[in-house]
Amino acid sequence: MTLEDLRVFVAVCRAGSLSAVARELDRTQSAVSQHVKRLERETGTSLLERRPRGVVPTPAGRVLCEAASDGIAGLDLALRRLGDLVNGDSGSVRVTTGGTTVRHFMAEAVVAFRRRYPKVSLEFRTETSSRSCFDALSAGNLDLAWVTIGGPVRGIEQRPVVALPWVLAVRAGDPLAGRSRVGAAELNDISLIRLPSNSTSGARLDDAFAALGVRSSSDTSVADWDTALLLAELGLGHAVVPVPPGRPVPGDGPVRLVPLPDLPPLQVGWAVRRWDALTPLARVFADAVARSCTERTAAP
Repeated sequence: MTLEDLRVFVAVCRAGSLSAVARELDRTQSAVSQHVKRLERETGTSLLERRPRGVVPTPAGRVLCEAASDGIAGLDLALRRLGDLVNGDSGSVRVTTGGTTVRHFMAEAVVAFRRRYPKVSLEFRTETSSRSCFDALSAGNLDLAWVTIGGPVRGIEQRPVVALPWVLAVRAGDPLAGRSRVGAAELNDISLIRLPSNSTSGARLDDAFAALGVRSSSDTSVADWDTALLLAELGLGHAVVPVPPGRPVPGDGPVRLVPLPDLPPLQVGWAVRRWDALTPLARVFADAVARSCTERTAAP
């Protein structure tokens, strides 16, 4: 049993597919299968159950996958920290997040961090949802994930940074554009541009609507908040979106943001495997982003 056997096995369990892991690692499916078979021979039990559309770990496989995941993550982190000790201020910080997060939440912190640590490599990996960020954080050699804060996730610690108020985005000139607020009940009469169905923010909004008895209709779905704002600006619908730090409400541009005080704010922030094991450089970057978001939220 080798470390590479365990790495491949964990990747197969997470992907649910031998062929997908083979493509990712640029190997043959037979080579990936050999890693799993070697583990099965040494443990004396079946670790994967073959199904028509892929594979899933058996009960024994789940036990091994969970233990191996924790061990590999700890080893990778230790190697990263050793590298930082050897290289000083020339290590790396690896972040997974959504496609527009850097612009909305991290731009100022990235500039400040790069000025302070010009030799440090900042690496960003884009995912489509908080769930995908959690999976990437657990499976990969990553430091931080910027996510919508939700319920507990095994092996992940979450830390809220900022609470984002919800607004109704409408085109300037729309009858609602001059309003100081819109009540939740009024959304029943409005067709809304829908946030991504697989996103945590979209799920949080659906939960809030259900709790308030809002029955919204939608004939348009988008991939992210920015696209929803763009469609609202073009007059192609109304969108309920969270407001990133520092964005003026209602603003004086082509799209107006009308507060929706009935909806509970959306918590966003950092997720890591273990805060006390975070590398010093990653901790500095996380703190810089949190400080920037807090300052921009507090600014008049």
